[in-house]
Amino acid sequence: SIQSTLEASQETTRNNQTTMSTTKAPPFGWTFDKPCEEMEWTPLHTASFEAVTTLPSDEADLTIIGISQSATAKDEMTAANLFATNATAQELDGKLGGGLSALIADDPSFSGKAGACSSVVQSMEGGKFQKYLLLGLGQSEKAETATKTSDACKVGSAIAKNCKDIKGVQTCTVILPPDPTVTSNLDTEHVVSTFYSDLYSDNRYRTGESKKFPAKGLKGVTIVMADDDNTAASSIQRGKAMAEGIYLSKDIVNAPHNVLNSLSLANSAKRLADETDLTTTILDKDACEARGMGSYLGVARGSETDPYFIHMVYTPKDGVVKRKLGVVGKGLLFDTGGYNIKTAMMELMKFDCGGAAAVFGAAKAIAALAPAGIEVHFCVAACENMINAKAYVPSDILVASNGKTIEVLNTDAEGRLTLADALVYADQEVGCDKIIELSTLTGSCIIALGKKYAGVFSKDDDLANELNSASNATGDKTWRMPMPEEYNELLESKIADLKNIGTRWGGSITAALFLQNFVQEGKPFAHIDIAGPVWDDGSGATGYGAKLVTAWATAQK
Repeated sequence: SIQSTLEASQETTRNNQTTMSTTKAPPFGWTFDKPCEEMEWTPLHTASFEAVTTLPSDEADLTIIGISQSATAKDEMTAANLFATNATAQELDGKLGGGLSALIADDPSFSGKAGACSSVVQSMEGGKFQKYLLLGLGQSEKAETATKTSDACKVGSAIAKNCKDIKGVQTCTVILPPDPTVTSNLDTEHVVSTFYSDLYSDNRYRTGESKKFPAKGLKGVTIVMADDDNTAASSIQRGKAMAEGIYLSKDIVNAPHNVLNSLSLANSAKRLADETDLTTTILDKDACEARGMGSYLGVARGSETDPYFIHMVYTPKDGVVKRKLGVVGKGLLFDTGGYNIKTAMMELMKFDCGGAAAVFGAAKAIAALAPAGIEVHFCVAACENMINAKAYVPSDILVASNGKTIEVLNTDAEGRLTLADALVYADQEVGCDKIIELSTLTGSCIIALGKKYAGVFSKDDDLANELNSASNATGDKTWRMPMPEEYNELLESKIADLKNIGTRWGGSITAALFLQNFVQEGKPFAHIDIAGPVWDDGSGATGYGAKLVTAWATAQK
C-alpha cells in the first residue's frame, strides 16, 4: 500500500541519517540547530628569526645583502659604493667571481630604495645551489619616523617575498652594513612583524591540495647586524608578539559568520585570557539588560546567538597603574543591514567586526609586551545585525545606558548603536582616563580617504596627536577629520534625543558626532573609522589597527 511504502521510506531515511551522524563531523563545529562555539586560530609561521653580530659559518640557501640608500652617490649604486661600506659584501663578491659587481652593473637603476631587490646570482657549494641578492634598506639618516617605519616594513616584506618565491629556501641570512647608524635606524621590530604578517595564510577553511603554505620549507632567518645581540633579540620578540596579534586580527575578520558569531568570539576572549595574563569578563544579555544597554540589545535582538559583551583587561605585573585606558571595538559579526537590507557588498560584511579584530589583536600583543604603568580595558559589544520577528525596525526608539533616547531611522546604521553602550560602559562603569574606539563605521569614510587611511575624529588635540604619532610609528595610516559642532543639528530627532543617521552628506562626521554623546564632556575620546584599510580585495583581512592600538597604548606614561 501507499502507507506501507511511505513508512518504509521514512525508516530508510532514519537509518541513513543515523549512519551519517556517526561518520560525519559537524562542519566547522556547527550543526543545523546549534551555532559554532569556537573559532580556530592560525598559528604563527614556524620559521625562526634571530640576530647575530658575526656572519654564520654555515652558508645559507639564500643570502641577502642589505644596501642603505644613503650609501649610494646621487641615487646610483656602484660596486665601489657598496664595497666601501660593506667589507662582507666585497668578500662575497670575490667568492662569487664578481657576481655582486655584475648584479650592480646589469641593473644601474638599483639605488638601495627600501624593499627594492636585485636579480639573483647563484653559486654551487657542496652539491647545492646558494643564492644571493641585494636588498635596498632605504634611508638610514635624517629620515622621519613614518619613513623609517615604512622602510622597515618594506624590508620585512621583501625578505618574506624572496623566501616564498625562491624555491628550496630553508635558511636565509640577511647581512646589514656594519655601520651602527644603519642598524639603529632600521626598525627591526617592524621588519620582523611584517615578515611574519606577510607569511600569514588562512588554511582553516581549505582542504587537501587547496591549502597554501608560503615559504613552507623555511626553517629560519638570521640577520647579521652591528648591534647589541640583546637589544636586537628584544626587538625581534616584540615584532613576533605584534605579528601574533595581527594573525588573530586577520583570523577574526576572515572568519565567515557561520563560524564566528557572538558566542565563538566570546569564547575566543576566554581562550585569550587562558593563554595570557589578561582577565576577561563576559556579560550575557541579562547583565546587559541590568545595565540598561538598550541601544546594543536593540540591534542584537535579530541575532541567532545571544549577545555577549566582552571586557578584557590588561594590568601591569607590578600592579602600579598610572593610566587607565579604554579601547572599544565594533563587534558586528555580520551585518545584513537589518530591515534596511543591503543591496551591495553584503558578502563582505563579515569584516564589520574589524574594530573588534583590532582590539583582540592589540590585547594579545599588549599582554605579551607587558608594558608598565598602564591598565588597558578592551571592550566589544558582540552581536549580528540580522532579520527576524524580534529584530528592530525603522522608527523604533532605543534607550542607551546613559539614558539617551535614539530614534532609529535606518537599521543599517547599527554599529554606532552597539558602540553607544560600549562607550558608556568604558567611560562610566570602568572609569577610563582616555578612550579610543575603532570601527568599520561608514562607507563615507572610504569615499573621503580611500582604502589605505583610517579617519580619526577627536575634539582632543593631544589625543589626536598621540594617535598621529602611533600611526607614524606603525605604518597604520590615519588622517584627522573635522568634527564641526554645527553638524550636530543633523542628528536632531522630532521625537527622541537623537536619531541614528544624519543626511546623505558628511556621513562619517555625523557618525562621529553621534558617538560623542556617549562619552562625558571633557574626557579625551577618539573615534577611528577603519572601514577602508581593514580589508584588501586581493588578500582579504589586513590586520589593520592592532599595531596602531598597541603603539598608542604602550606610549602612554
